[in-house]
Amino acid sequence: MWKLKIAEGANNPYLYSTNNYVGRQTWEFDPEAGIPEERAEVEEARQNFFKNRHQIKPSSDLLWRMQFLREKNFKQTIPAVKIEDGEQISYDKATTALRRAVHFFSALQANDGHWPAESAGPLFFLPPLVFSMYITGYLNIVFSEEHRREILRYIYYHQNEDGGWGLHIEGHSTMFCTALSYICMRILGVEPDGGQGNACARARKWILDHGSVTHMPSWGKTWLSILGVLDWSGCNPMPPEFWLLPSFLPVHPAKMWCYCRLVYMPMSYLYGKRFVGPITPLIEQLREELYLQPYNEINWNKIRHFCELEDIYYPHPLIQDLIWDSLYICIEPLLTRWPFNKLVRERALQVTMKHIHYEDENSRYITIGCVEKVLCMLACWAEDPNSDYFKKHLARIPDYLWIAEDGMKMQGFGSQQWDAGFAIQALLASNLSEEIGPVLKRGHDFIKKSQVKDNPSGDFKKMYRHMSKGSWTFSDQDHGWQVSDCTAEGLNCCLLLSLFPPEIVGEKMEPQLLYDAVNILLSLQSKNGGMSAWEPAGAQEWLEMLNPTEFFADIIIEHQYVECTGSVICALVLFKTLYPGHKTKEIDRLVTDAIGYLEDVQMPDGSWYGNWGVCFTYASWFALRGLEAAGKTYTNCLAVRKAVQFLLTTQRENGGWGESYKSCPYKRYVPLEEGRSNLVHTAWALMGLIHAGQAKIDPMPLHRAAKLLINSQLEDGDFPQQEITGVFLRNCMLHYGVFRNTFPLWALAEYCKRVPLA
Repeated sequence: MWKLKIAEGANNPYLYSTNNYVGRQTWEFDPEAGIPEERAEVEEARQNFFKNRHQIKPSSDLLWRMQFLREKNFKQTIPAVKIEDGEQISYDKATTALRRAVHFFSALQANDGHWPAESAGPLFFLPPLVFSMYITGYLNIVFSEEHRREILRYIYYHQNEDGGWGLHIEGHSTMFCTALSYICMRILGVEPDGGQGNACARARKWILDHGSVTHMPSWGKTWLSILGVLDWSGCNPMPPEFWLLPSFLPVHPAKMWCYCRLVYMPMSYLYGKRFVGPITPLIEQLREELYLQPYNEINWNKIRHFCELEDIYYPHPLIQDLIWDSLYICIEPLLTRWPFNKLVRERALQVTMKHIHYEDENSRYITIGCVEKVLCMLACWAEDPNSDYFKKHLARIPDYLWIAEDGMKMQGFGSQQWDAGFAIQALLASNLSEEIGPVLKRGHDFIKKSQVKDNPSGDFKKMYRHMSKGSWTFSDQDHGWQVSDCTAEGLNCCLLLSLFPPEIVGEKMEPQLLYDAVNILLSLQSKNGGMSAWEPAGAQEWLEMLNPTEFFADIIIEHQYVECTGSVICALVLFKTLYPGHKTKEIDRLVTDAIGYLEDVQMPDGSWYGNWGVCFTYASWFALRGLEAAGKTYTNCLAVRKAVQFLLTTQRENGGWGESYKSCPYKRYVPLEEGRSNLVHTAWALMGLIHAGQAKIDPMPLHRAAKLLINSQLEDGDFPQQEITGVFLRNCMLHYGVFRNTFPLWALAEYCKRVPLA
């Protein structure tokens, strides 16, 4: 059986950590583990997921939950409650449901204080890792037979009915992920007409029916070129000379959004070297299987701009294609010939690799995310297959792998701190600290140990990095990348916990560490008042025209986000209350400007667009939470009144809220079909209305929402898994496995605390 391991890694000579691996979560297969009943329980979960895979596509993340509940011998002892039609919700029943949720959720805490959970969903994360291990010869070393079985399970279980795979688990089929999944199956030993449910043949038919892999988007063409399944001359140029450009130019690495910068850094290195893996018999077979014409007859230049319509979310403007053509026809031939290949290209490759090593070292070889991780690892191998750099990368692969009843997937990176920040605030809101003191103390310890204590090494500004000292990351301290809303939620937790007796929740954080967090937040506000996420925003918006991806939008530069802005307002208002003498003027200015930003970007219908969750419901909660913290109410703020009207208008007949993920790419509110509600969306909306003061105006919408949450609770205190709730870059969804617990619990806590009940 698979077992989740927490905070382990000290025995690997190629691993190192800044905080003794607190927050690290890795999976290990133990063939001797588990009695027959436990193994049968896991198999039943797998079969149940498979039977319902076209209805509920995210996993319920059951494997680690089963393990933790067994290890802690958890049994729900608080009886279930139900609210009948026409019944008025009593305080007793509401708090009973809340206590059941709190006790169940507390049992899911890891021994280092965080809540493990899946953070996955995109279907282009895992195949490139398999490709890289195949190219480097480490496939069978890194992936055991059990790993390979679970990877294939994940691919099979998320194949669409038309034979393809979407960009994410709930998406329509795309060429990008269908081709990646097909090649992954073949590398893992599946025959061309093999696989569960004839998976390979169905996938190949989809690919060929849609024009073959000549219609892969640009990232897909890059990976096929690395594998040797497509010629590099079929790709638009990614010259590493970009890293030599002077900083005064409008197009420069320092002006790029960090994720874009760190994806194209190793991509440009591999492109500049024209790196190609070994041409094995399998690669030659793939060249035959994936095209409509013989491989050696393909006009590679002609296909550079081909892209399957199903993959296109951001069509390239004509000016961008002209730039690519100019680079392809005029510049690249020059840079690959003597003397420029020696004077310029080799220098560019050296500088690019210097940046890659810097990023690797400062993230303990986790890197900023999984796309970057695989590319940087492969670039290190291309530079020197026997290097310690590559071996350190190998040691961090387990940090990205996750197992659930739908198989093995690769996470974008862990969401340990993000989830813990919300979890602690939800538990504190329950007013049950006397019952869950050890849980709060462990969570407090995790958050304190997860704060980043130093800036990136050396002259970090020269390496295009922002300060990180005092921040919290999305995952763990080793990751190292500051995020504004994660920092705000971490700061908020520490401030709230400082109000409790230390014998219950542990010693409060030292003031200087809180000041460091405030410095980070103050540094990330933009001129328009909004908060950026990772680095200060300020590059020109027109640079987004140069977005080379076809399936993402707004990836070139850093932007401002409603969610980050709302989180930061909450944290800094509370900080000012508890530490009134520290940077009061700066905080007041930030909060005033942030409120102005929220008012400016509010949609005409009263909602806000969400960049990191689905979608208008999610962002509206963050905005209303921030506005309430800043003293804005229904009576003194038009934005609050408009938001209340939006939420009341979108409430469903059963009292809940249900928003389709399609709201994110369409940028307009799209309800779930058939009048369905989603419990996480319902929790966000319920809390948003509570923050807006709806309890004093008309509490009936709140009672209806609370009734749905209470009556949806499962026998053990859990809540059912429903539709996907996370998003990034407008067009790709993320499954946060613990959201279904955190937010219904938090909403019930706020409801019990702030809504008058009989």
